[in-house]
Amino acid sequence: SQTTTGRVPNSSSASLPNLGDGTDLTPAAERRIGDRIARELYRDPDYVDDAILQEYVDGIWQPLLAAARQRGDLPPELDETYAWEILLGRDRSVNAFALPGAYFGLHLGLVGVVTSRDELASVLAHELSHVTQRHIARSMQRQSQQAPWLIGAMILGVLAASKSNSADSTQAANAVIVGGQALGVQSQLNFSRDMEREADRMGFAVATQAGYAPQGFVSMFGKLAQASRLNDAGNFPYLRSHPLSTERMADMQSRIDLAAGADTTEPVRQNVTEPDQAMLAARARVLSNTAVEALRTVIAQGLENALTRATPAQRAGALYGACLAAMRLRDFAQAQSFWRQLEVLVKSDAPALRQARLLGVELALAQGQAQQAQALLAADAPTSAMARRTDLLLGARAALLRANPGGASATNPDLAAVAQGLQTWVADHGRDAQAWQQLASVYEVQGRYSIIAQKVEP
Repeated sequence: SQTTTGRVPNSSSASLPNLGDGTDLTPAAERRIGDRIARELYRDPDYVDDAILQEYVDGIWQPLLAAARQRGDLPPELDETYAWEILLGRDRSVNAFALPGAYFGLHLGLVGVVTSRDELASVLAHELSHVTQRHIARSMQRQSQQAPWLIGAMILGVLAASKSNSADSTQAANAVIVGGQALGVQSQLNFSRDMEREADRMGFAVATQAGYAPQGFVSMFGKLAQASRLNDAGNFPYLRSHPLSTERMADMQSRIDLAAGADTTEPVRQNVTEPDQAMLAARARVLSNTAVEALRTVIAQGLENALTRATPAQRAGALYGACLAAMRLRDFAQAQSFWRQLEVLVKSDAPALRQARLLGVELALAQGQAQQAQALLAADAPTSAMARRTDLLLGARAALLRANPGGASATNPDLAAVAQGLQTWVADHGRDAQAWQQLASVYEVQGRYSIIAQKVEP
């Protein structure tokens, strides 16, 4: 289901000259700013390092990066200097954002609400374009350029107030100061909306170049419009930092209609819900809200969907979420029942079957069944770097669980293989804190008390 891709024709920017981004902030300086911000986010209790969700998001992210490179939107100096890391946050709001230095924040609320990987790709492509077009650096420079205006308005206000002590003079001075501030804010809002429109246009081109369904942009903007109604203060369009969602939907639909008239021999991917995507959206919803009542609601929905005429993808998502929720409540008998139904349902869909098996590994580990977990991991070969990370981390948990009861030694073959795999991984991914922690745990159980000299701080 993931291999059916197509492209909407678009003009490549690879042949255009690089005219510069108009900012004095170098990529290296921007990366240093991003590193400081990211360190705080990694320490935040709401930061989620879930290997399974990271694997899913990375599977959507990497084709977007490849498309940006192919189009010439991502020059080598940015590609090599920036981090290009996505941080998941346990926030139920529908939101994503870009940070300096190509760090990206993605709320689980957004992952949980999308109904196709194309919708999630549209968001990631939009945020990617903010970085490739250096919108953050340009915005920072814009603010620094406006500082003299604001200072000038304040000086004029003080001078006006100093000429007289009357109430009218004071009010006039305040008007000058506030007017200058309002001019600066309005200018920044206009600039912000222009950057959002540019990110929409560039993101659309990148996503379609990567083979994602263009209709994902339209349906995603519809979800954003629905989510924003809950917190919308009803401001006029010129008082908003983003263009109206209806305006953005219309722009994307017009681009789709224009592309539909072009000749293309490649099939265009459809913006539909796939079983593995529905399963991981359910995972995001469960992980973002672990309250007992919320978990019970997910289980009830799983029981209901198992009996209704829902689509296979909807059923897969419901069963996956119900299994994970029951596991969280330590109702392992019910979780096992949901998992068996899920495995039968997705047995002919390879991507969904992998997710079902990984969920089975987690269920086995939660019940202390290390051998069962290892058997499930052995039945599936990872096909990407992030999939290999998922298997490594789950495999380490299984090996540690199996070793602990008998007092493992350094010659334990399971631990030796896991240690070798983790050593290789951290050599190439030195900032992976969870992998370092697992490696330290393996060393401790093996009796290898040598200190890992490098303290990893993301």
